[in-house]
Amino acid sequence: MTRARRFGHFWWDFIVGDDWVVAVGVVLGISLTWLAADHGENWFWLMPVIVLSLLAASLRRATARGSDGSPVQCSEGQEVTG
Repeated sequence: MTRARRFGHFWWDFIVGDDWVVAVGVVLGISLTWLAADHGENWFWLMPVIVLSLLAASLRRATARGSDGSPVQCSEGQEVTG
């Protein structure tokens, strides 16, 4: 594997990681903030709201399934639903 390919692979894993939804959400949030600023709006609050929303959604998805992807079981043996 070439150095450039390894470098690109590192950045892909670092930015996208395990949850591509969060990566896309951050890119959309940055784009919306830039677009608002380009039109003279002061939407400084948008990125923190987007990041907190993405974090909450990511944690909800991660805790709704086990580490192997299977649904988490309650102590009574029932499945936990999201």
